[in-house]
Amino acid sequence: MEMPKIDAAIVARKPAIIAALQEVLPDDAVIFDEAEVRAYECDALTAYRCPPLVAVLPRTTAEVSDVLRICHQMGVPVVPRGAGTSLAGGALPTGDCVILGVARMHDVLETDYPNRFIRVQSGRTNLSVTGAVESDGFFYAPDPSSQLACAIAGNIAMNSGGAHCLKYGVTTNNLLGVTLVQMDGTVLEIGGAHLDAAGLDLLGVICGSEGQLGVVTEAVLRILPKPEGARPVLMGFDSNEVAGECVSDIIKAGILPVAIEFMDRPCIEATEAFAKAGYPKCEALLIVEVEGSKPEIDEQLALIIEIAKRHNPIELREAADEDQAKRIWLGRKSAFGAMGSINDYMCLDGTIPVSSLPFVLRRIGEMSKEYGLDVANVFHAGDGNMHPLILFDANKPGDLELCEAFGADVLKLCVEVGGCLTGEHGVGIEKRDLMKVQFAPADMEAQLWVKDVFDPKWLLNPAKVFPLDITASRRAV
Repeated sequence: MEMPKIDAAIVARKPAIIAALQEVLPDDAVIFDEAEVRAYECDALTAYRCPPLVAVLPRTTAEVSDVLRICHQMGVPVVPRGAGTSLAGGALPTGDCVILGVARMHDVLETDYPNRFIRVQSGRTNLSVTGAVESDGFFYAPDPSSQLACAIAGNIAMNSGGAHCLKYGVTTNNLLGVTLVQMDGTVLEIGGAHLDAAGLDLLGVICGSEGQLGVVTEAVLRILPKPEGARPVLMGFDSNEVAGECVSDIIKAGILPVAIEFMDRPCIEATEAFAKAGYPKCEALLIVEVEGSKPEIDEQLALIIEIAKRHNPIELREAADEDQAKRIWLGRKSAFGAMGSINDYMCLDGTIPVSSLPFVLRRIGEMSKEYGLDVANVFHAGDGNMHPLILFDANKPGDLELCEAFGADVLKLCVEVGGCLTGEHGVGIEKRDLMKVQFAPADMEAQLWVKDVFDPKWLLNPAKVFPLDITASRRAV
C-alpha cells in the first residue's frame, strides 16, 4: 500500500517540534522515544506499519487546539487517533507526522434525561456511554463489534454502525452536536442538544469525514429509553444463498427487526471452537432480534419464523430466557476474535442492496475458488453491510497482495450491484485507490473542495480517503 514519502525536512526539525509541543502539554503527554512511539505505528489494519514522529495525548479541547495550532504553524501533518480500532488504516501514521490521540479525553460532561442526550469527551469508549446511563433506563444505540474498545471519536470519523443499526441507524442518526478543532486551532461548536440545528448541515459533513476536516473533542449523543424487552431467534440454513433470500424476504415483508446478523460455515466453526455458543452445524446462520412489549415481540417473531420456514431451515431456535439470548449472541460478538485466533485475515466492509445478497454471496464464493483464498462471511445482513473476512498467510510471500486484489474485486462487486465501498469502517488507506470505482472525477473534486475549505494546507490525515495521484498537487502545496 503506497504512502507518501517521508519529508526529511520535517524529521530534521523533530527536536524543535517536540520542544514546542512540550510548552503547551504536560511532559507525559508528549511521546517521542523511538521505542514508545511504536505503540502507535498501526491501527487494527495491522498489515501496514510506520512509527510516527511524535505522539501526543491531550486531555482537553484547549490542549488539542494548542497542538493543532503549533503543527499548523510548523507545517507538520497530524493524524487523529481514537482507540486505534480502525480496520481501514484510518489512523495509520507516517514517519513525519504527529499522532494526536484522544484516549485521555474520556469524561462524561453532561447528562440530560428529559431531553435525551449525553455530552462526552470523544475519547470515551462506545460501550461506556451506555454504561453511564443504563442504570437510569437509557442506552446509546450504535453498537460496533469493537464497542468495548472503540472510541466515540472514531465512531464519528467512520460513521460506525453495529448490529442494531437496522432499527436505530448508524452514528450520524444518533449524533446531535460536536466540538471540532480545526487544523489552525480554531474551535467550532457544530449542532447542539436538539434534533435539528439551524443553518448548513455541517454535522452531516463532519460525521464520516475520517479526520480530514478537524479533530472532534466532544460529542452530544442521543440516548434512548431502554426497550421493554428483546428476544433473538437463531436460524440455520443449508446454503448462504438461501439465508440471503430469507433476509431479503423478511425486509420485503415490512418487518423491522432491531438486528439481522449473518454468519457462514467457516465463521460458525471458528466461533464454536472459540466461544462454544452451541451453534448448529450448518452452511449459514442468521440471528434475528426484535424488541418491544411481550405481545409485540411474540407477533413479530411469529411472522419472521413463518417466513424462515418457507426456506426450509435446518434449525430454528427462539431464546426462551436471557441466558439463551446471550448465548445466541455470544458467537456473533466473538466472531472477529475467533477468526483471528486461527488465521491471518483482512476484514472488508462493503454495502449492497439487501435484494442482491444471494447473488453477491454466490459470486464471493466463486471468487474465493478463483483466488485460492478462503472467505468467512459475517455481517449486518439487515442493512446489507457486508464484512467478508479473507483468510491469508501473512508469512507467505505474495499472499497479502493476493488478498488485496481479491478484496478489491469484492468491493468493486458491491459498487456494481448498486452498493458502495464502505458501510462503517471508512475508506482510510484500504479503499483509497478504489474511490475512482465509485466516484466520477467531478464528484471527487467536489469532495476535495470541502477538504480545501477546512484544511487548506492539507495537514490533517493527508494520505487517506482520496487516491494519492489525485491529491498530490494539493499535498505538495
